[in-house]
Amino acid sequence: MRNQGESPGSHGPGEFPELGCYGLAGHATDPQALLDEARTAEHLGLGTLFLSERFNTKEAFALAGAAGAVTTGLRICTAATNHNTRHPLVTAAGAVTLHRLTRGRYSLGLGRGFDALFDVIGLPRITSAQLRDAVDIYRRLWRGETVLGHDGPAGKYPLLQLDPSYDENIPVTLTAIGPATLRLAGEIADSVVLHTFFTDDTTARAVHTIRTAAATAGRDPAALRIWSVLAVVDESQGELARLRKLVGRLGTYLQGYGDILVRVNGWEQRVLDDFRAHPLVTGAGGALDAVASPETLTAVEDLLPEEWLAASATGTATHCAARIADQFRAGVDGVILHGNTPAELNPVLTAWQEYRRNEESAGPADRFPEK
Repeated sequence: MRNQGESPGSHGPGEFPELGCYGLAGHATDPQALLDEARTAEHLGLGTLFLSERFNTKEAFALAGAAGAVTTGLRICTAATNHNTRHPLVTAAGAVTLHRLTRGRYSLGLGRGFDALFDVIGLPRITSAQLRDAVDIYRRLWRGETVLGHDGPAGKYPLLQLDPSYDENIPVTLTAIGPATLRLAGEIADSVVLHTFFTDDTTARAVHTIRTAAATAGRDPAALRIWSVLAVVDESQGELARLRKLVGRLGTYLQGYGDILVRVNGWEQRVLDDFRAHPLVTGAGGALDAVASPETLTAVEDLLPEEWLAASATGTATHCAARIADQFRAGVDGVILHGNTPAELNPVLTAWQEYRRNEESAGPADRFPEK
C-alpha cells in the first residue's frame, strides 16, 4: 500500500480520510510547532486537522491560516471557536479568507464554550438560539447578501455585508455534548464533533439524535459527517504518557465540566462529587493534566472507575485500532485520534491500516466512510 520512496513511517497521501487529529493538542505554548505537525499529519495521510482555541497562544484563525499555508490536501477545522468572541463580520470574513486560502479545505467550527469563563471575562453565555442565528448570518454573508437591521439572539446589527459577489459554500461544524446541542447540530451543521470519553453507547445515541434531528428538519441525515473523539495512548508512548493523557485528561474534564459528561454517559454523579471533593483534586492547583505529578496521577487513577477510563484506546497499537473500529460501529463517519502529535500516532495508523485492509478484504469497503 505504500508508494516506493516513502519512508517506513509514511502513509500514502490521503490514506486515512476517515481519521483526524488535533493540532497543538493539550497545553501547548509554542504555536510554531503546528507547522511541523500539519506537515506530518498530511504526510501520514490523515484527513483532517482540528484546531481548538484557547485565549493564550492558540487563537484559532491564526493557527488555521498557518496550517493551511504549509499543506495542500489536509482538511482544516476549528473545533471549536465561539461566535460571541468576534463580531460576525470578523468571523465571516475570517472564514472566507481561510476557505480561499486553502482552496476549500476549511470548515468553521463553533461551540458553546464555558459559561463560567464567559461570566468572568464579561461575555454573554451562548444559547442554541444564538448559535442558530449566528450561523444563519454567516451563511447569508457568504452568499453575498446584505443583512439590514438585524435584531436577533446573536445581536443587533444595523448593516452587515462582505461582498455582493460572494457565493461561498463554507462548511459549518458544531461541537456537541448534550442532547439540545446534538439536535441543533442535526438541524443546522454540516458536520459534528462529539466529545472525548463518550462511551460507545453514548456515541451511538448521539449519532441517532443528530441524524433524527436532521431528518425531522427535512435535511439528508446521511449528508452530515459525524466525528467521534477518541483518546488514544498506545503502549509505545510509555506509562507517564498514559497517566498524563488518559488519567490527567479525563480528570481535567471532570474538574471543569464533569456534570454534563457524567450525565450523557449515565455515570454516577456521586462518584464525580467524591472525585471533586478529594484533596488530591481540590489541592491540585490547576488542571490535572498540566500540573499533577506522576505520583498524583497514579493516585488519581484510583479515584476513577475503570469503565470511565475505558472510554478510550490504550494498550497495543492493534488494540487501539480495534477501538477505532468500535467508533465506526457506533455510527460515526470519522474518528479524531485525540491527545497526540501526528508523529506519535504512527504506530496506531500502521495498525489501523492493517485492520482496515483485513476488514475490507472480508466484505464491503464502505464501512469506513471517506465523505
